[in-house]
Amino acid sequence: MSTVYRSDVLGSLLRPEFLKDARASFAKGQISVAELKRIEDRCVDAAIAMQEAVGLDVVSDGEMRRSWFSGLFTDQLEGIAPASAVKARLTGEGTEAQKTYDAPVVTGKIRRRRPWATEEFAYARGRARKPLKATLPSPLMINLNWSREHSAAAYPDPFQLFAETTEIVRAEVEELAAIGCSYIQIDAPEICLLLDPKFRKTGFDDQGISSARALSEGLEMLNAVAAPIAGVTFGLHYCRGNFKGAWFGQGDYGPVARDLFGRASNFQRLLLEYDDARSGSFEALRAVPEDKTVVLGLVSTKTRTLEQAGELIRRIDEASRFFPCDRMALSTQCGFASVLEGNPLTEEIQEAKLRLVADVASSVWG
Repeated sequence: MSTVYRSDVLGSLLRPEFLKDARASFAKGQISVAELKRIEDRCVDAAIAMQEAVGLDVVSDGEMRRSWFSGLFTDQLEGIAPASAVKARLTGEGTEAQKTYDAPVVTGKIRRRRPWATEEFAYARGRARKPLKATLPSPLMINLNWSREHSAAAYPDPFQLFAETTEIVRAEVEELAAIGCSYIQIDAPEICLLLDPKFRKTGFDDQGISSARALSEGLEMLNAVAAPIAGVTFGLHYCRGNFKGAWFGQGDYGPVARDLFGRASNFQRLLLEYDDARSGSFEALRAVPEDKTVVLGLVSTKTRTLEQAGELIRRIDEASRFFPCDRMALSTQCGFASVLEGNPLTEEIQEAKLRLVADVASSVWG
């Protein structure tokens, strides 16, 4: 039985401009590590204070120390190096325009340089008065960094890479638990992208990564990351891409809901994107096992429009036709800054949306 948190936060928050400037200065060698860390600390302090002030049940450090939400891989693993002219698989808003860009790719055997998320949690724990969650990327997210051209020599089978990444993410989980983290969220957008036939083809099968295996072996690897640890609640976040306000896939959970939700047996909280029609109907919630908590991601982090409380309450009531309301909670559909640049919102709108999540959750569940 998971702890009941009715108002949740997904993790990333908008980075202040001075933090972005500091990262650029650090990359150029213009400021020291110590200077960068002091600026990051300041941003984490402000992020936690804001979340607590608006009344959320759970807070995060805003992922202020990361280049993007999956930075565990690209920033901290040996065996990943920059490459040029990498072909994009599917760009935002569902378009299929092919282009190339510079990106980090797997070029050799991966190895973790050092523990990573524990630094984030240890600092934030000393600042937070509310329950503090830690967020980690799904091990399958490293599929974005595997390519036939650059990676096949080290990993001819990409699922061998995913298996090793699973061990790395699990090590992070165990270290977080050892220092007192009681709520760990795994972010798995790649799973929901498999609901979109276009992305399944262009993002997986055309790249030499079996989409069918991702929905079978991949889900088992994802579940293994959350093998039970006493006192730890595990959350699994499904979304369809979040890049500077753009999305990457669409599709109803329904066709594979029993696998999506049933195979996630080690997770107590399922954080589901439901901010617009791309996510399909709530009917898929019928497939959620009774021992789960469903966190409805009804508030969009992609747009500046502030949702209406009455409409959110109406949608919660609609969802309760398919899953018990007393086993639900509320959140935004994703983070506000999955990448450093963030989504096209202001910090004021971000705060208003998080306050709305807390207020509506309090109104519905007390």
